[in-house]
Amino acid sequence: MGRKLRMGMIGGGKDAFIGAVHRLAFNMDGQVEMVAGALSINPDIAIDSGKSLYLDEDRIYTDYKVMLEKEAAMPAEKRLDFVSIVTPNFVHFDPAMMALDKGFSVVIEKPITFSLDQAKQLKEKLAATGQTLLLCHTYTGYPMVKQAKQLIRSGIFGKIRKVYVEYPQGWLSTLLEKTGQAQASWRTDPKKSGAAGSMGDIGTHAFNLAEYVTGLQVTSICADLNIVVEGRMLDDDGAAFLKFSNGASGVLMATQVAAGEENNVKIRVYGEKGGLEWKQEDANSLLVKWLDKPTEIYRTGTGYANSFAAHNSRTPAGHPEGYLEAFANLYRNFTLTLRAKLEGETPKEEWLDFPGVEEGIRGMAFIENVVKSGKADEKWIDFTI
Repeated sequence: MGRKLRMGMIGGGKDAFIGAVHRLAFNMDGQVEMVAGALSINPDIAIDSGKSLYLDEDRIYTDYKVMLEKEAAMPAEKRLDFVSIVTPNFVHFDPAMMALDKGFSVVIEKPITFSLDQAKQLKEKLAATGQTLLLCHTYTGYPMVKQAKQLIRSGIFGKIRKVYVEYPQGWLSTLLEKTGQAQASWRTDPKKSGAAGSMGDIGTHAFNLAEYVTGLQVTSICADLNIVVEGRMLDDDGAAFLKFSNGASGVLMATQVAAGEENNVKIRVYGEKGGLEWKQEDANSLLVKWLDKPTEIYRTGTGYANSFAAHNSRTPAGHPEGYLEAFANLYRNFTLTLRAKLEGETPKEEWLDFPGVEEGIRGMAFIENVVKSGKADEKWIDFTI
């Protein structure tokens, strides 16, 4: 191709949080050029945001539908290669479907859609169009998370027996949404966030991490969801017992009312012979624990890392790699895969290691099942899709 991949962004203007994170991430490897944007539903913010990013004025849009129509009509030398959708949950499905229809691959924030039915429709559209989709479950991008996945996949721990995954936050310990704080407002509004609050926002990350690292799938669930802060419309706290496809059991916790906590997502997995532990607050380290010998510590950037961890490491050992680098790894693997497909080549296995529509469907199924179990009198239910 001999050029950068051309991208258009929907959402993510100056009044948003995650758009700036995406821009830092896709710029890290110099493989993507953002050339168009419909960056806000507020026309003034959309235009101002586009100008602040030095987009050509004729490619700054105030409506994503207009953007996709006009960009699809561009000549080949200017046309977009993919679209990044960084809007709130209720504005994921329609732009994603339209982008695929127009021949653009898609990057999309999680959860993938507003409902499970929409996620299934998106899968059908993706298959029909042959495009590529990245779902931004950031924590799968960490080198030591990939190291953990491959260690379990190798069988060195024997049969997996126990899985513990947790995501504690404290930022919604008060009724923050009533102060005009934008991030709190839409995340706690069922019309914009969906059927779940904390379980939809961060519980989906914990769920995805558990299935990604173990290679197992949840088959049944027993959940308890709570609204701790009086006056809130969606759950801000919850936990679930899990049963996995190999018979293993697990516990998932997601809360946004753990006062003083930030974003220390953590996973522990135990098999017959040993187990492992990873947490975001020390993301460069992976603890590997054994039944009959001392604990080992794997570190990012070292020569002994497997090919998946090594491919997603950016600095020598001892130089911290964090959230932005993990996010960038998702974009790099997606763009390497997309570029290979556009050039008629076969992507490497390491490049294909990023979340997509299947993870999106399971994430939406998690939301619907955990809410169903949380409301049910008979708590254990089969995990259905």
